[in-house]
Amino acid sequence: MSSKKKPQPRLLVADADGQIYDHPDLLLLCRRGDEFGLPRPDELIALPEESEFFMLPGRHAMGYDPESGSVEIMEDLAVAAFVSPGHTITGISAYETEPGAKTLPLLAYAAIGYAEGKFWVCAKKVDEDKRQVFSNIQPDRVEAGAHRLMKDFPSNRLVSHLAGCALTNGCPAAKNLALGRFECPLPTAQSCNARCVGCISEQPEDSGFPAPQCRIGFRPNPGEIVQIMQRHESRERRPIFSFGQGCEGEPLLEAELIAEAVKMYRDEGGTGTVNINTNGSRPQTLPALKLAGVNSIRVSLNSTRKGLYEAYYRPVSYGWDDVHETIRRAHEVGMFVSLNLLFFPGVTDTEKEFDSLVALGEEARFDFIQLRNLNMDPELYLELAKPHIDGPAMGFANFRKRLRKELSWIKFGYFNPYLG
Repeated sequence: MSSKKKPQPRLLVADADGQIYDHPDLLLLCRRGDEFGLPRPDELIALPEESEFFMLPGRHAMGYDPESGSVEIMEDLAVAAFVSPGHTITGISAYETEPGAKTLPLLAYAAIGYAEGKFWVCAKKVDEDKRQVFSNIQPDRVEAGAHRLMKDFPSNRLVSHLAGCALTNGCPAAKNLALGRFECPLPTAQSCNARCVGCISEQPEDSGFPAPQCRIGFRPNPGEIVQIMQRHESRERRPIFSFGQGCEGEPLLEAELIAEAVKMYRDEGGTGTVNINTNGSRPQTLPALKLAGVNSIRVSLNSTRKGLYEAYYRPVSYGWDDVHETIRRAHEVGMFVSLNLLFFPGVTDTEKEFDSLVALGEEARFDFIQLRNLNMDPELYLELAKPHIDGPAMGFANFRKRLRKELSWIKFGYFNPYLG
């Protein structure tokens, strides 16, 4: 039985008053690297729940005229979608930028159109986990949970910090801690040894875009960390604990603190998955962390090629070779190894990037790829990536299909998995 044919969505635009409407004649275009084209049928889905869409100031919408076969640039502004967690963007919003337009905030900008009474977006669902879905949860439950944590642990600075993240910033990880479900965030590091172009916790004043999160301003002690771990374990049947959050620097710079806290937790019977989200800069710390009870590591990267990796991460006291060694050594010491692959259409899914990723998998034997989105102004990232990229994109669906064939043991998702 054949599946229903996907529609051809019409272009969405925004007028001078900020009203968003679908164009009566033009079709949706999307961008993959420097390529502009119609969305492929296998990369369109109905806009997922809890997604957002918005207009892009200083950027004029581009649409395709099926009558003339030409691309038209509108006076109206372009529109893009920020797709809810669990989905990977397959095509970027297509637009032409005015000279002097301000840099866009640190978000991902999916192409979005309208057809058959619904919105359609260039994205694919990559994880069924409902970890960051809050549509059926009343906000007062989060608020009550955060205040209960502060009441129960009035002198715990890390509790106060995370409760503030839940109440003020709406951080999904902190909200889940307040609700006592899924993954527990454990920020520890004030400093970082990278200067990522798209860092979400610290940006120089001249970057053109502010960091959306505030970095933690103190060093928690092991007791504060363990209190939170034990509380979360008492409420969640399959607890996951993660060091390395958006509100901190690089957790491996606090490897001794983390090892001490995790050992205390494990020595007192603590269960669950203890994970570190890291830039992978300090492979020498892994044996002690594994011995203490850390059983999972997630290494974030935009590329497995030295030039593009270092152009984005701008490492200060390490380099790509250290990241490579961290991935290899983590597998060697028996950790579950995930890559937090920051996917960008038309860059990540090119042949040289694919070949490099496969070669790393064959050598270092990582276990899991989290297909996350690279969140930053598309033109800023493409300017940075252009010297390192050549050739056409294969498309997200082909990229994932070919990875499954070449690295048959690899699992895919979006979130840190629970290790049962």
